[in-house]
Amino acid sequence: MKPTLAILSLMVVGWMVVGTLYSGALPGAKQQTTCSQGGGVVKVVAAENFWGSLVSQLGGTHVNVLSIVTDPNADPHEYESNAATAQAVADACLVIVNGAGYDSWAQLLTSATANQYQTVLNVQTLLGLPADSNPHFWYSPYYVNETVKGMYHDLVAIDPSDASFYRSQYAALNASLGTYNTKIHEITQRFAGAKVGATEDIFVYLANATKLDLISPPVFMQAVAEGNDPPAPSVVEFEKQVTNRNLTLLVFNQQTVTPLTDSIKALAGQNGIPIVGITETVQPPNAQFQAWMSSELDAILAALAGGAGA
Repeated sequence: MKPTLAILSLMVVGWMVVGTLYSGALPGAKQQTTCSQGGGVVKVVAAENFWGSLVSQLGGTHVNVLSIVTDPNADPHEYESNAATAQAVADACLVIVNGAGYDSWAQLLTSATANQYQTVLNVQTLLGLPADSNPHFWYSPYYVNETVKGMYHDLVAIDPSDASFYRSQYAALNASLGTYNTKIHEITQRFAGAKVGATEDIFVYLANATKLDLISPPVFMQAVAEGNDPPAPSVVEFEKQVTNRNLTLLVFNQQTVTPLTDSIKALAGQNGIPIVGITETVQPPNAQFQAWMSSELDAILAALAGGAGA
C-alpha cells in the first residue's frame, strides 16, 4: 500500500528527530558508534513482528529485538511512525523491513539515519522481487527460508566473533520451522486442487505452497489489500462463487475488515462454506512465528477435512 500524505508528513518529522539524535549531526553525517563486537548484544528493529519473531529466535541472547507493528486490532498497512520509532530505528545495528510498499515508513526512517554502522535487510530486495509485488512474503515458506538465511548472514557479519553461536541457532530454527512445513505438505498431499477463496491477497503465497486453487477474483483481493473498493464485476463474481458454493473454504483476513469483506464472510456462512480467519501479524503477539503459522494451518486443515466429509 502506498504511503499516505499523513504518513509522509510523519516521516519528515521522524527524519528531523533522527537528524538530531547524534549531537546535532546533520542528516547524512557519520554517526560515531559501533555495533556488537563479541560479547555484546546486537540491537535489532523489525518493522513487523513476524520478522521480529524469527530474528529473535535466531539471535537468542545475543540480540535485543524490538518489533514495531504488533497490534492485533490494527491494519498493519495503516501504521504511522512517531519519534520513538525513529529513534529506535536510528539506534539499531540491524533493521529488518518487509519492502514492496508494505512498510514505506520504515524505509524512510532507515534512509534518514546517520548511523553508518547500520545494516538494513529489505526482504523484497533480498528476494529479488519487484517493488509492486504482493508484499505478504511471510506467508510463503520459501521466502521465509530465504529471509531467515539473510538474517543469519547479517548477524554473522555484524557480530563475527559469535558466528558459531548463530550457526547453532540457525540450525535449531530451521529444525523448528520443519513443523509448519510438515503441515503445509499434509495439506498439499490431501487437498491439492481444492477450490478456495480469500478476501485479500495475503493468502496467495500460502495457497500456492499448499497447491490449493485460489479462485476468488485477484483484482478483488488486491483492491482490499490496498484499501480500495474492488471493481463491481469482481464483487459480483466473488458473490456468485460463494452463492453457488464453488468454494470449499473461505479465508478471511481479520485485520483488514471492511463492510464488503464482512458481507462476503456472512454470505459464506449462510451457504455453509467453512471460514478460517488469519492475521497479518503474529497472534498472540508474543507467540513464535512457527506456532502462529501452525495454528492457522491446523484451522485450514480442519476446515478442508470437514468440507470433504460433508
